[in-house]
Amino acid sequence: MNEQKRQNSNTETRREFLQQCAALAGAGFGSIFSLQASLEAGEKDKASRPSHLVRFGKTNLYVSRLCQGTAFRKVTRDANDPEAQRILHHAIEIGVNFFDSAEAYGWGGSETALGKAIAGKRQKLVICTKAAATEFETKGQGKKIRFTKEMLFSKAEGSLRRLATDYLDLYLLHGPDEGTPMAEIADSMDALVRSGKIRYWGISNHKSEDVAKLVELGKRRGKSPIAGLEDYYNLVAADRRDFMDREMFPLIRKGKLGLMAFSPLGEGRLAPGRDVEKGSPLESVVNALDRVAKDLGASRPQVCVAWVLTRPAVTSVLAGAEKPEHVEENFKGSQLKLPAEAIKMLDAASDAYTLRVREKKPASK
Repeated sequence: MNEQKRQNSNTETRREFLQQCAALAGAGFGSIFSLQASLEAGEKDKASRPSHLVRFGKTNLYVSRLCQGTAFRKVTRDANDPEAQRILHHAIEIGVNFFDSAEAYGWGGSETALGKAIAGKRQKLVICTKAAATEFETKGQGKKIRFTKEMLFSKAEGSLRRLATDYLDLYLLHGPDEGTPMAEIADSMDALVRSGKIRYWGISNHKSEDVAKLVELGKRRGKSPIAGLEDYYNLVAADRRDFMDREMFPLIRKGKLGLMAFSPLGEGRLAPGRDVEKGSPLESVVNALDRVAKDLGASRPQVCVAWVLTRPAVTSVLAGAEKPEHVEENFKGSQLKLPAEAIKMLDAASDAYTLRVREKKPASK
């Protein structure tokens, strides 16, 4: 048997195994995926699992507390860009095992780039990607689509091809669609799990009522429940931070969900070297960050990452570093423990920022 035939045979064997596991859905969530996890990592390796890996919700995925994203902005979203490959390879080398992508990032480009970077290392990594609520063929310029079962299978299969893998560890809806009932979406995602194409599923950028509904639907016997979320959370998330604290975090705890919190530097507003207008709401946050960083001998990005991880609901911080050295800096931030006084100072600065931003908003008519 030549090498290509051997790889094809292994792919089919894996797919058949996952399908058999999914057929046991009535036995319950844990038993299905403990079988899948044993295929990927091996239960015998538990004792040797790196200490920096944590469990994603109640799944059998063990992930680094830093998730490296591929929504590159300065680096091209192209598989042939050597800089993107250096970034992704370096992340793997230093211990990051969690990677996030989406069909909408470069409309397939970022998935293809990630697929190239993980070749030969797939079984050691946890890969998440997302389905956009728009047509892939029109690259987001067409009308929004419904997440029907047929559409979700088509989108998942496209992501599998571009990532050059036969399964996705985590598959998310990138945003809400035109109104598909949550029960229909949950059933379609369950069908994807049963097919062996995905291991777990979740959503991103949805309303709290959607999450609440999916948590309840996950209690149905024999159905694959929602596993986790991806959402925006950082020191300068303002009203979104308040929303996450008040509404989403309780739901995450109730459903025992995993959470990837993206944009720890607030779309770069908290990055070193950025001009901050004197007297602006941002100034007090930056001053607090720099004071904590100086006291701890850390950098501002490291403190930003560490602060997000002080929230028990957060599993991993999703950051889109575009230089190998920035990946390393973020990774160190995921291992930094902030003292209670530092957390208190940063919380207060974030609260003050939120109030200042609200004051600046025009009054609604």
